[in-house]
Amino acid sequence: MNFTDQLQHAQRHHDSMLCVGLDPEPSRFPGAWKDQPARIYDFCAAIVDATKDLVCAFKPQIAYFAAHRAEDQLERLMAHIKRVAPQVPIILDAKRGDIGSTAEQYAREAFDRYQADAVTLSPFMGFDSVEPYLRYPGKGVILLCRTSNPGGSDLQNQRLADVPGQPRLYEHLAGLAQGPWNTNGQVCLVVGATFPEEIARVRELAPTLPLLIPGVGAQGGDAAATVKAGQRVAADGTVTGAIIVNSSRAVLYASAGDDFASAARRVAQDTRRALNAAR
Repeated sequence: MNFTDQLQHAQRHHDSMLCVGLDPEPSRFPGAWKDQPARIYDFCAAIVDATKDLVCAFKPQIAYFAAHRAEDQLERLMAHIKRVAPQVPIILDAKRGDIGSTAEQYAREAFDRYQADAVTLSPFMGFDSVEPYLRYPGKGVILLCRTSNPGGSDLQNQRLADVPGQPRLYEHLAGLAQGPWNTNGQVCLVVGATFPEEIARVRELAPTLPLLIPGVGAQGGDAAATVKAGQRVAADGTVTGAIIVNSSRAVLYASAGDDFASAARRVAQDTRRALNAAR
């Protein structure tokens, strides 16, 4: 299956819009694992095992591994997820953004080395920074569109005087992603949960694209507002505009004790329940 098919299958099978982000911080690991980068794989694999039937995707953040020289542990983790949860797609959160042969190498890193099903990208160098990833059949390409950080407005919310209608930059990008840039049918967008009105605007401009929505949980995004703004369901119950709602720290660090995995499961269950209740 391609990425969007795999996503839809996982969402139906697990009755879930929840994505668990895997952002391992050894300083927050429990017990004897605290401050032990060598246990990154063990920690993340335990979280995966505890939540694999509750999620529609996992999203490892590559910087949290690379900063600790733990890329080999990331490779092991990707293989572990493929083995224990083959129905759950993996989004490599890398936010790459470069052109030409460099972009080709980043695409190889994401899809050949790490075997990711999708990757996050920064599109602000234009289509030629995205196109090398679209050469991989069935792989998802998730473009930063309207991010939840305060500084996102510095660029994303600015109007484009030379484009008809003077759309904001994030609106223009949403239109490109829904239209001419979506050459492999697998383009998605990132929109932060802290801006529900702008989630709704992106959904208006990109009615069929899956939206990856970080910010629910520790960042304060509201689950009900997120679902209302982003998900679209047809009269027959078919989801026509899917959302992938990411929670990282609230799940990973639900407990600092030896019960961290079971605590993570409880938070994931509660988050999934809250998202489903908002449909």
